[in-house]
Amino acid sequence: MIRLAWHRSVSGNSRGEPARVLAAALGADSQTSGGNIRCFRLIPHPPNDRPPLHQRPQPAYHLSPSVFMSMASGGDGPASSAQKHTNRLAMERSPYLLQHAHNPVDWYPWGQDAFDKAKKEDKPIFLSVGYSTCHWCHVMERESFEDEEIGKLLSDNFVCIKVDREERPDVDKVYMTFVQATSGGGGWPMSVWLTPELKPFIGGTYFPPTDHARRPGIKTVLSRIMEQWQNNRPALESSGDRILEALKKGTAVSANPGESPPLAPGVANRCFQQLAHSYEEEYGGFKDHPKFPTPVNLMFLMSYWSVNRSTSEGVEALQMALHTLRMMALGGIHDHVAQGFHRYSTDSSWHVPHFEKMLYDQAQLAVAYITAFQVSDEQLFADVAQDILLYVSRDLSDKSGGFYSAEDADSVPASGGPEKREGAFCVWTATEVRELLPDVVEGATGAATHADVFMHHYGVKDPGNVAPEQDPHGELQGQNVLIVRYSVELTAARFGIGVEKVNELLASARTKMAEVRKSRPRPHLDTKMLASWNGLMLSAYAGVGAVLGDKALLERAVQAGNFLKKHLWDAEQQTILRSCYRGEDMEVQQISPPISGFLDDYAFIICGLLDLYEATLQTEWLQWAEELQLRQDVLFWDDQGGGYFCSDPSDTTVLLQLKEDQDGAEPSANSVSASSLLRLSHYTGRQEWLQRSQRLLAAFSDRLTRVPIALPEMVRSLMAQHYTLKQIVICGQRDAPDTASLLAAVNSLFLPHKVLMLNDGDSDSFLCQRLPVLSSMSQQGGVATAYVCQDFTCSLPVTDPQDLRKLLLDGTTETLAD
Repeated sequence: MIRLAWHRSVSGNSRGEPARVLAAALGADSQTSGGNIRCFRLIPHPPNDRPPLHQRPQPAYHLSPSVFMSMASGGDGPASSAQKHTNRLAMERSPYLLQHAHNPVDWYPWGQDAFDKAKKEDKPIFLSVGYSTCHWCHVMERESFEDEEIGKLLSDNFVCIKVDREERPDVDKVYMTFVQATSGGGGWPMSVWLTPELKPFIGGTYFPPTDHARRPGIKTVLSRIMEQWQNNRPALESSGDRILEALKKGTAVSANPGESPPLAPGVANRCFQQLAHSYEEEYGGFKDHPKFPTPVNLMFLMSYWSVNRSTSEGVEALQMALHTLRMMALGGIHDHVAQGFHRYSTDSSWHVPHFEKMLYDQAQLAVAYITAFQVSDEQLFADVAQDILLYVSRDLSDKSGGFYSAEDADSVPASGGPEKREGAFCVWTATEVRELLPDVVEGATGAATHADVFMHHYGVKDPGNVAPEQDPHGELQGQNVLIVRYSVELTAARFGIGVEKVNELLASARTKMAEVRKSRPRPHLDTKMLASWNGLMLSAYAGVGAVLGDKALLERAVQAGNFLKKHLWDAEQQTILRSCYRGEDMEVQQISPPISGFLDDYAFIICGLLDLYEATLQTEWLQWAEELQLRQDVLFWDDQGGGYFCSDPSDTTVLLQLKEDQDGAEPSANSVSASSLLRLSHYTGRQEWLQRSQRLLAAFSDRLTRVPIALPEMVRSLMAQHYTLKQIVICGQRDAPDTASLLAAVNSLFLPHKVLMLNDGDSDSFLCQRLPVLSSMSQQGGVATAYVCQDFTCSLPVTDPQDLRKLLLDGTTETLAD
């Protein structure tokens, strides 16, 4: 559970006290404002997401007080090929840790060796947390961690631990909770000082190397902490204990015995109202800027519409979701040349993005776009969903079937030079476009060239189309970020040519530009493969493949499922592994010992397996989902308070047992688990999973009731409990054409409250063994037959796909008692 400054419900005393402790720790001359040390202040950002990154901090010699925030772009480590230093991080596999392997800092990875050293030498720990595509992580590395003097200061006086937040989200969440609670914000790089017992006593984010104005540099911070450690250690340790106790109380999530979840309609209505209040009507999205895609919001809005179709609120919810998805697809956040979506937009019109591409965004957006296609039948949405998966298949896929984590925002410009620039791989000058597309368009007015048409349609301008306020460092000066400015019809009318001709011309131009892109220096690619994000991507390929009936996408989904089982599942230990890595010879590698999976790894894979079963109807995936859910329950379930802990509560090195209560850049694992438990109860007949889902939702009752906008995915799970799931049973042979026709009818519709299953007549099958009622359902007249059951009542058998579609849409059919 992470509570940000603007959405925090930590007890009142837990915020001011740590601020006074921090001020004391840094000394009486530290500059403070309202009880908070300004060097630790961060601009608040959307819940459970990376902070807004477009307002970049200026270089250290003219940093402004309002811009200490994390940056999410990246680099490939030290520029020098001759390495003067090598530390123990060189033995790691994380791209982020390897980027620090040649710092003059005695770095340790998170682990017992570091903890033992801190206790033996009685030194405080300096914990530095980031990830490989984080721009300001690399700035701090260049400025401080590559500096010989700072490296010696750190190594001589602290035990220095470097953590990849994507490898160890448990560590990151604990100390980010501390930093947010004590400084009013958070971000990466995260810098925290701990006692040898791992208790935090001072924390912040990015520090410049030297003091600037009212802001202490890392040298000053280190020297003051060293002084306080020597002269005021009992106060530091006592403050760490008090802060931890306050955080334990403030982050607790639990249900009282016998407590029920809140009523879904009221919670859903409040969530809709809160989203509508923050909705930006002109370009869609929520709030003005920066704008994040927030697929969890969009999926909630479409689910809300599905049960409120006849109301004005339902219609408005659907309009909000579809308009946002359209504007994002047309905007610069969407890569019109090489597909996929960038991390977020720095402006309100989705124009100038932060150019990083994250796997979890691609996964969730593909699902959102294919859902929009289901509800609207608008081809644009299906095209964009396929477009996203094309990018992932081409640029983020390992030959083993796994998916890589991220592609950086920064790269070396094609024109050369040592300095990487934001978006260099993606942007275009008007001159480049004209030279690439010089041909005159036959029949066009004014002897227009292909470049003229393309530049008009995508807003390309000679001086560039990026406003100065969106480019504080001048990296995009004279450059253009492609954004669709006109419909194809308007562009055709402007040049006096046909719509079909314009479409052909634009497609041809994009293909040529993609070829040019291939010759440019590529951004850094984080080839770490995470179980949780691969689980999200599994859902995307399965969902899009099922809706479109695309066998290639379904085969890729099966390949991803096989990858997870082969490389990220330890069958002997019955444990999901958090991550694996691409080796130098393109083989899949694992560290020793491997990192055990966390709650989100189990939850996202289980959801992906359920989606893969519904897409392929291969029961092996359903069986593995059941197996993993049983294991998740053993490892993470809180018997006392309900809900799941984010990490294994038996791990004594994790000081806070958190239950994340934000659906942000990724849905929270508890939100996803609430839905999976309900689905699995219908597939397996295990009533205890239905009860567990209800108890989980009850544990989050306070959050769901007060601020459901923080948990839109969990609100969807609450709605599924309330409206009860439809069981759609197809009786037929899996690969038969008549079975395929019925499945196509089901998959053409957005049915958020359903489970789909196949009864192939085998009484010994996984499903028939768990659901004896299936034996009473059979094919009618020798053809594939569908039954729709809800609340212990089943429809009469249906064999015609259109009848099935009608039944699922409006429920008008005769029924048969179950």
